[in-house]
Amino acid sequence: MQVRTARRELAGARRAATEAAESAERAARSARRLALAVDVVPVGVMVADEGGVEVLRNSTAAGLLEGGPGGVLVGHALTTMMAEAGRGRSGAQTVDLLGPPPRTVVVRSQPLTEESDLLGAVGTMEDVTERRQLEATRRDFVANMSHELRTPVGALAALAEALADEPDPDVMRRLARRVVDEAERATRIIEDLLDLSRIETEGAESRPPVRVSALLARATERVESAAREQGTRLVLPSDDPLTVPGNEGQLVSALANLLDNAIKYSPAGSVVEVTVGHGDGEVQVAVRDEGIGIPAKDHERIFERFYRVDPARSRNTGGTGLGLAIVRHVAINHGGRVMVQSREGEGSTFVLVLPEVHP
Repeated sequence: MQVRTARRELAGARRAATEAAESAERAARSARRLALAVDVVPVGVMVADEGGVEVLRNSTAAGLLEGGPGGVLVGHALTTMMAEAGRGRSGAQTVDLLGPPPRTVVVRSQPLTEESDLLGAVGTMEDVTERRQLEATRRDFVANMSHELRTPVGALAALAEALADEPDPDVMRRLARRVVDEAERATRIIEDLLDLSRIETEGAESRPPVRVSALLARATERVESAAREQGTRLVLPSDDPLTVPGNEGQLVSALANLLDNAIKYSPAGSVVEVTVGHGDGEVQVAVRDEGIGIPAKDHERIFERFYRVDPARSRNTGGTGLGLAIVRHVAINHGGRVMVQSREGEGSTFVLVLPEVHP
């Protein structure tokens, strides 16, 4: 009887030990699962216990806190915020890092409580640099677009008012021509905005092979009339078999904008030359002009929407300030890039670089 009892007790102890081991394993797996889940969160997360001792830090937090001088500043802000959370108060602080590159990190903290018990604190660190840049770009875009459209629309209103009270037929004809010019200018701005929006939205999912010579032929057709009016001679390369993958409409638009830009900013009677080369799996289409050139300080900014090196001259030439932004987005859509080589008074060369394919 005593032996059977001892056996039952031993079996019960074994079951209890097994269940405890299984429970511990489940708890350990749950803890590992939680740690892995927190580790893939794109926001830095740190957790401390009720004594302020760190118990968890994900990889994003480690990257932000260990990034040199910037990490020291973020760490100081986090320490301050976590101390506040340890006293039961949440907080937030924005840390602007000069870089390079400049960054903005928002540090937040929150106490962890259950009923009236303080169990610890959690701190988060979020790099909001890209979001802030997008917001600034959006604000600038709306302001610039409003300004650019206001100019021709205001001119149209003034010209219409002048036409209504003008008895001289010759003056009326001159005013009517101005109306047409301003209407065309507003139309160009709207068309470029639509092109840029379409290019940004559609990307370049369809990338069948297309010959560079065919792209240049179509782009040249778009600017021939402007070249004739300016007396500009277009020098194109001989037909060659170089082929790139891409959306033909987008690539033609990019090349036409480079040619149009070169014609507009070159003196009358000058030459715009296009050359095509290849190497290292890339095709380079270069458009060289004999224009006014671009200061070195503006090389990085000329591809921004509405940015102009010389606003007064741009208005005289009828530029919308969107052409080079279109070129840049087309290049990005096709896995390429656009570069500029220029010095003031010595002309400019824009190079569109695209992947090469062999048909």
